[in-house]
Amino acid sequence: MAQPNKPSNSPTNAQPSRSSGFPAKSEQSYVTVDIYDQAYHLSGPDISQVQRLAARVDSRMRAVASTGRTADSLRVAVLAALNLADELTRAEDRLRLLEGTLDIAESANLHIRAASLSGLLDTVLEEDRMTGA
Repeated sequence: MAQPNKPSNSPTNAQPSRSSGFPAKSEQSYVTVDIYDQAYHLSGPDISQVQRLAARVDSRMRAVASTGRTADSLRVAVLAALNLADELTRAEDRLRLLEGTLDIAESANLHIRAASLSGLLDTVLEEDRMTGA
């Protein structure tokens, strides 16, 4: 996740730290992004992801502001955050539904395979019984 930071003279390459899986603050790269005409100096383990997130937030804030209902940037930010939270919640719900669907499909597949293997085992055992092995 992007984190605000003090400006740094020399960005460093992001490397995972041993304890958390995320780069230590001194190892993170920094980037300046513009969101709703404000510059933010941010860091994160993946600078391109930070830039994509900033562009998404900026886009959503501009979409909210274009409705003309409010000019206050704080209200625009809160409404944009609510829109993004709604989008995230809907995506999580779809993921849960898909995961449940996969579980049902996997379960059905396992039952089919088990029945097939059971049939094969019955055939082999019957052949062995007939041949007296």
